[in-house]
Amino acid sequence: MRNLVAPLSILALLGLVALPLARAEDAPDLVLEDPSDPVAVIETSMGKVYVELFAKETPKTVENFLGLAEGTREWKDAKTGATVTRPYYDGLGFHRVIADFMIQGGCPLGTGQGDPGYKFDDEIDAKALGLDKIMAVDTSDSQGPRPHAWLLIRSQQDFFRTITGPLFQQMGITTPEQARAREAEIKERVSKLTLLDVYQNLGYRYLETGKSHRPVEGVLAMANSGANTNGSQFFLTLKDTDWLTGKHTVFGKVVHGMDVVRAIGKVKTDETSRPLEEVKILSIRRLAR
Repeated sequence: MRNLVAPLSILALLGLVALPLARAEDAPDLVLEDPSDPVAVIETSMGKVYVELFAKETPKTVENFLGLAEGTREWKDAKTGATVTRPYYDGLGFHRVIADFMIQGGCPLGTGQGDPGYKFDDEIDAKALGLDKIMAVDTSDSQGPRPHAWLLIRSQQDFFRTITGPLFQQMGITTPEQARAREAEIKERVSKLTLLDVYQNLGYRYLETGKSHRPVEGVLAMANSGANTNGSQFFLTLKDTDWLTGKHTVFGKVVHGMDVVRAIGKVKTDETSRPLEEVKILSIRRLAR
């Protein structure tokens, strides 16, 4: 037997004998939306999470995620400034955990301020999500216009920043006197704004791919600081988050291990939503299938 094993090992090293791909012993049977989609295994200090990645719908986002995860994409080390190519996520923690909302990871600094040294655009089809059909403001209320709940407007300052400010810019209005003189026109234009209009006024640029996933419970989405500011940070949702629709690229969904995501979502945190005991990402790798 020893005489047989040695030659086979040598042949394998020479690439003349194909050995079967390794598969984790506990890899579950997975039901995917598209069997050709890649699956990423997010191994955490609390267990494994298997995520289907929407490679056809969000190709650039998936390519970026896997490239960073597997160390095939260059990135800038936030601590040293050096350009490196090594698995990005290994050893990072979930720096933001909000119960009944989401868990967020992928920051090399652990503060939410870190990135891989670059930013890239969103991959969202707003029309596929129906944002062009939803009115941004209800003007029928005698108390005054009420913004759509998705806009999360809590003050007059929010209303100006989100609705009237960008509209005034479009209309060339720069003074209160100009606004008063065109009040009727402003009201009419506000009454016709859709969520798509508002988000585009805020700088979001959308694709028309014919499909986009909503940020429902159990999806994987890019965290950002505004339109087209994606880098390395991502989050996994613990509930449906309608108010995030159209603002974050949803590029995958949990197909096994949602119990792990929920368990992480229940860890104790400080006032900044950082876990009191670190929950680590041990690795993120593509599943061999």
